[in-house]
Amino acid sequence: MRLTEADRARVTAAVTEAERTTDGEIVTIVAGRSDAYHDVALHWAVLGMLLVLALLAWQPAPVAWLHARLIDPWSDTPPHWYLTFALVLIAATFLVVRVLLARDALRMLLTPGATKTRRVHARALKLFRTSAEHRTKAATGVLLYLSLAEHRAEIIADAAIHSKVSAEVWGEAMAVLVAAVKDGRPGDGMAEAVARIGIVLAQHFPRSEGDTNELPDRLIEL
Repeated sequence: MRLTEADRARVTAAVTEAERTTDGEIVTIVAGRSDAYHDVALHWAVLGMLLVLALLAWQPAPVAWLHARLIDPWSDTPPHWYLTFALVLIAATFLVVRVLLARDALRMLLTPGATKTRRVHARALKLFRTSAEHRTKAATGVLLYLSLAEHRAEIIADAAIHSKVSAEVWGEAMAVLVAAVKDGRPGDGMAEAVARIGIVLAQHFPRSEGDTNELPDRLIEL
């Protein structure tokens, strides 16, 4: 999923229009993803190793059969053969899982939703602190952050806004954004969300005389 030039222009125009009626400043950021989730792949690989060991403990007969076929059909399977077989099997399992999960799409599919939500929020908070927090005179900056791969978004407001507007108020903006992203229209979703954020800001922070544009209106892509 990618943004087109038309999408970028639409979002920038929406920010400019929304800020005409408020002292609030809206920053829009779109990221391809918020995290690589390589640790999730590692967790799945370790889980696969443990599962293989559990299956081997539950059903060791294949090891004895393999020993009889390859080594000596008349002797009992020695303990070290079981250990060697287990070592080879779990090492192979680890490598196979890691190779499979090197694919971004599969790794993203197997990442728990709660993990995605936490990582997207953490990335959004970090970006807010560098792009909007305390960067306006009246602390009226708002970040609208969209992470495409996770289909998740965050709205984080500066101190003055946060003191008057609860997180639940942004629900409508979040809903239209996520719905549009799932429908393959991220640009439309961002523009619609910006418009709704502007309505909320205009209610609590109407534009005053001498207000200046303190943060960029353009869409930032990471």
